Amino acid sequence: MRAAVLHDHGSPFTISAVQRPDPQHGQVLVRIKASAVNPLDLKIRKGQAAHARHPLPAILGIDLAGIVESVGAGVTRFRPGDEVYGMTGGVGGLPGSLAEFVAADVDLLALKPAVLSMRQAAALPLSFITAWEGLVDRASVQAGQKVLVHGGAGGVGHMAVQLARYFGAEVFATGSSRSRRYIEELEATFIDYSDVSVGDYVGKHTAGKGFDLVYDTAGGTVLDASFDAIARFGHVVSALGWGTHSLAPLSFRAASYSGVFTLLPLLAGEGRAHHGDILRKATKLVDLGKIVPRLDPRHFTLDEIEQAYAAMEVGTAAGKIVIDVNPE
Repeated sequence: MRAAVLHDHGSPFTISAVQRPDPQHGQVLVRIKASAVNPLDLKIRKGQAAHARHPLPAILGIDLAGIVESVGAGVTRFRPGDEVYGMTGGVGGLPGSLAEFVAADVDLLALKPAVLSMRQAAALPLSFITAWEGLVDRASVQAGQKVLVHGGAGGVGHMAVQLARYFGAEVFATGSSRSRRYIEELEATFIDYSDVSVGDYVGKHTAGKGFDLVYDTAGGTVLDASFDAIARFGHVVSALGWGTHSLAPLSFRAASYSGVFTLLPLLAGEGRAHHGDILRKATKLVDLGKIVPRLDPRHFTLDEIEQAYAAMEVGTAAGKIVIDVNPE
């Protein structure tokens, strides 16, 4: 099969002929149709994501959508011809989705939403699972809560906004001025983080009480701002809580903090079935019209992997960059 192989950090990918895998017990062989590009993929390529533990040479790519080609021993959930999606590799030494085929753990897969194309489905797994684990698994989002999502137009952010609204929360989202229109299309209240202070928007939107739940998708100073924006007894969730921070603002409000590390089931092998469960919920919500992934309109093939990564790198993508691996 053809695959984009990374031999050295920071170097170009090499499109190579590599051995097509055979599905082992509990695996299916997936003919990959589309592979999404995530910010984490850029960091892995540069050697800036030690936590992903992906040794070289390697096939990158975390998210995929494709068709089951064959099934390994013990597999009853899927059969050849099923359209599936999931985040199945690209970290921890697991082969990624920048290849024509992958042997994937069935626990990490779900049937693709019927209303989505392969490209749209490939854009969902990492972003949706991260949003779900933060809002639902960690913070138990509830109807009537005031929820603030930092980076509401981003990959995880736009999923979190839609999920929080589905659960009946009143949603606010920070972003740049160019993301205002999209955030408002998601029916969230837009907050321009560059134009208004934390104290000002907390005062304006919560009468100074703070938000019941804050989801930080950026880390760094944004997580510090989240501690300042939370209400008493509230809950702050972060997908990038890796720095050093003062917990005083959180502690003085008797608020809680939870970290989300979506890669853990891939790296440790624990909790993989929960990822499949979350994606089955995503499929239902997408087919109901409650969740809509945002894609950049540009198309890239496997041979155009360098252009796809460059498009992601410059930060102007209007949604997720998706690579057509086995285009129709």
